[in-house]
Amino acid sequence: HVQLVESGGGSVQAGGSLTLSCAYSDSMYCMGWYRQAPGKQRERASSTMYGDGTTNYAGSVQGRFTVSLDKGRNTMYLQMNNLKTEDTGTYYCAVGLVCVLLPGSPYWGQGTQVTVS
Repeated sequence: HVQLVESGGGSVQAGGSLTLSCAYSDSMYCMGWYRQAPGKQRERASSTMYGDGTTNYAGSVQGRFTVSLDKGRNTMYLQMNNLKTEDTGTYYCAVGLVCVLLPGSPYWGQGTQVTVS
């Protein structure tokens, strides 16, 4: 059973930065960051192949967000720069065997709140 714990959320002004962490008990082929804004559906922010670190970003965060993996610490990071009010939401990490199937994965963290004002 894979356990995931996100941290690092908080409140920041537009244009600011935050770094989220996702501590995982075990890795899987694909690791992703998702977010859900109030009243909206959950959306993918990024998906990363654990093996080589290749990351695909959603267009809305491309160029502003960066994913990194610290395999020694079993932690995935999401560096978020130039934050916008529309980045507000709860951020989740998830892992699974297939990136496109991550939404259906049973392995999700509890989420961490990001508020941009």
